[in-house]
Amino acid sequence: MAKKSKGARQKITLECTVCKQRNYDTEKNKKNDNERITLNKYCRFCKKTTEHKETK
Repeated sequence: MAKKSKGARQKITLECTVCKQRNYDTEKNKKNDNERITLNKYCRFCKKTTEHKETK
């Protein structure tokens, strides 16, 4: 059975700004963070910590 919607939470994908690989799937609250987010995460393709931006 499919998961029900959690209201304001939206599923997003994070993309490495260096190698452009899409590494992470996560959720964010659309009401609190209406702009695109950037996080420092580990990229297994670059083998270092890089900035990851939200993609659509």
